Amino acid sequence: MQRPRRIGVLVHPTRNLDVPLRLLREWTDDNGIEVVQIVASYPQRPVAAEGEAADCDLIVSIGGDGTTLAALRAGAVVDCPVLGIGCGSLGALANVTVGDVGRALERFSRGDWHARTFPALSIARPDGDTLFALNDLSVVRGGGGQVRLTALVDGTLFVQMAGDGAVVSTPIGTSGYAISAGGPLFLPQVDGFVFTPLPHHGGFAPPLVIAATSELVIEIAGGFAGARVEVDGQVAGVGEGALTITFRPAVATQVSFADQEPLLAGLRRRQILLDSPRLRAEADRDSVNPGAES
Repeated sequence: MQRPRRIGVLVHPTRNLDVPLRLLREWTDDNGIEVVQIVASYPQRPVAAEGEAADCDLIVSIGGDGTTLAALRAGAVVDCPVLGIGCGSLGALANVTVGDVGRALERFSRGDWHARTFPALSIARPDGDTLFALNDLSVVRGGGGQVRLTALVDGTLFVQMAGDGAVVSTPIGTSGYAISAGGPLFLPQVDGFVFTPLPHHGGFAPPLVIAATSELVIEIAGGFAGARVEVDGQVAGVGEGALTITFRPAVATQVSFADQEPLLAGLRRRQILLDSPRLRAEADRDSVNPGAES
C-alpha cells in the first residue's frame, strides 16, 4: 500500500490539541504528506488550510467520539477511511491514544490495519430529502407539551405514544443515547437497529429490536411546541409527517487495528458498564483481606 498523498483533519473545537497536532505534523513532514482541514458542518477551530474530504486519502479526527462521528460522516460521503485520535479519554470511536499517533499513521501507510465498517440509517422524509445517521435519529418534543408518535414496522402497528419522543439507533449508536434511555446494547457485529421510546404518558412500549431487512415508519404529530428531528446529535429540521427508516450496511469506514480493545472492554473501562455494588464491595474487601470469608 502506498503512503497517503494528502491527509484531512477534523478537530474538536475547544480541547487542547497541541500535542496530537504536533505529532501529526512531524510524521507528515517527515514523509512529505500534505495536511488540510476538511470542510464539515461540525464546529472546528482552524488548524490547517481548508480542503475537501474527496481529495484526501485519509481523514484523521482529533477530539472525542463526537469529532470522530463527524469525520466518519464526512468520509462516508466520499468513501474515505477515518482514523480517530482520542484526546481526553478513549471512546468507542476515538480509539487511538495521542501517544500512538505516529505509530498508527505508519501502520496505516504499511497496510497494517483493517477496515471497521459502520452501517447507517437511511431516513426518507416527506419532502423527498433523504438523510443518513451513523449513530442515531431522535424525534423529540420541540418544547412544552408532548410529541405524538406512531411507529409501524413493515406496515404493522407497533405503538402509538405521546411523550418526549423516541430514539432510533444503529448498533454503534446503542452505546449512547439509546442505553441512557433504557434501550439494549448491540455488539458491533449485529445487523439491525433499535427503536427506543423516551419517557411517555402511560401505555407500554418496550425498546424494539428491528431486523436489518425491515422498514420502520414513524408518523409524527407535534404538540403546540412542535417536534424536532436530530441526526447524529445535530438538529436536522422540524419533525412533521412521516419518516421512513431503513438499514444500510457498510456506509462508513474506520481505520482499526487488531490490538485495540473490544467495545465491551472500553465501556467497562469508562464505567458505562458497571458491576453490582455488592460484588464490587466484595472484590475491594478481598483485595485488602485475601483470606476473608464471604
